[in-house]
Amino acid sequence: MPGVIDRRQVLALGAGAMATPSLARSRRDAFLWGVATAGHQVEGNNVNADIWLLEQMKPTLFAEPSGDACDSLHRWDEDVAIVKALGLNAYRFSVEWARIEPVEGQFSQAYLDHYARIVDRCRASGLAPIVTFNHFTTPRWFAARGGWEAGDAPVLYARFCDRVARAMARGISHALTFNEPNLSINGSWSRFRPDAKALAATQAMIAAAAKASGSDRFSVLNAGDPTPMIPGVLRAHRLGREAIKAVRGDLPVGMSLAISDDMSVGGDALLAAKRRAYYEPFFEAGRDDDFVGVQTYERTYIGRNGPADAPAATPRRPNGKPYEPDAIGGSIRYAHRATGKPILVTENGIDATDDAERARFIPAAIAAVEAARRDGVPVLGYIHWSLLDNFEWLSGYKPRYGLVAVDRVTFRRTVKPSAHVLGQIAQAGGTGR
Repeated sequence: MPGVIDRRQVLALGAGAMATPSLARSRRDAFLWGVATAGHQVEGNNVNADIWLLEQMKPTLFAEPSGDACDSLHRWDEDVAIVKALGLNAYRFSVEWARIEPVEGQFSQAYLDHYARIVDRCRASGLAPIVTFNHFTTPRWFAARGGWEAGDAPVLYARFCDRVARAMARGISHALTFNEPNLSINGSWSRFRPDAKALAATQAMIAAAAKASGSDRFSVLNAGDPTPMIPGVLRAHRLGREAIKAVRGDLPVGMSLAISDDMSVGGDALLAAKRRAYYEPFFEAGRDDDFVGVQTYERTYIGRNGPADAPAATPRRPNGKPYEPDAIGGSIRYAHRATGKPILVTENGIDATDDAERARFIPAAIAAVEAARRDGVPVLGYIHWSLLDNFEWLSGYKPRYGLVAVDRVTFRRTVKPSAHVLGQIAQAGGTGR
């Protein structure tokens, strides 16, 4: 049965965790078993962020606003304690640029201290803090001045990375500059391309946000034409990494990329073209990185004429979608082969209302990771998405990726059985398959 944890119980769990020897301070090659969250998706009331404004527009493409989210801005200590209580040794979370620099050039020491406290609590609890410096959102002022299209955007981002690193780099285990910056160019490789109506609705939402910001533009990477933005993002990654390394040279730095397990079904030339456009520019920008963060949720099939349906023999979930937990094995093999870098699985999971599906998915996915490790792929860790059922962007709160359910009114956390499946595997050091 799921376990309901109230605030007092979870704080007690956290206090007990502080007395545990820190796994995060053990050998640098210790395998990381963890879970992930992202600031905007769990914290709530991120009012100075670009996405928050887009949620409020009329028209908007968002199913609902993020609102209070999971109230993790105030309940982060509960979340850290749950991660520890599950027997994991890593927690990935993000810092919110819009909170730290709500107005251009004005930095909040209070929020820098806030995120530094999370890093310190993770360390005290034996958890490796994996920190994402940018998880999709940017400040409203940044979007209104041109976002990643502005010539000085990479310099502004590097300045932000410097401030964050100075506040907390001493305790961070691994740093990610960006979360899935390549996701914005997925449209041409997806079977679900936006039609003219959807494109018009996006443009109307962006125009409304620009007007609300008193600007003639509102540039958001994942809501518009990414073509002029990608060069700025790639340069921002390089400058951001340099800024972080300047503060702490031995801190491992990389970026996470959306990498599906791409399979050719007669479309070898198109598969090569996809890799050149969708992955290789980011691999090149990260050639001096310490690792590649891989995020996989699916297997993609590419035929002679473009994206194709999964073969008829593919196992299916009750909702009819393909069931392919071993896709993560193919994507990490490809990423390592293409870059020669160690791999950190920074996200992998499944949207499932029935938690039993997730409980089956986790061991199968980890078995694929372990098979790749046995074949020589240097995998640093497996970070599951997500700790909490949270705000899933355009889809609102309908998707269920969490190991922990969150009551939308009381914010009470309820640990699902699948969370214990992951915890037991972590404590055993793997599946043993």
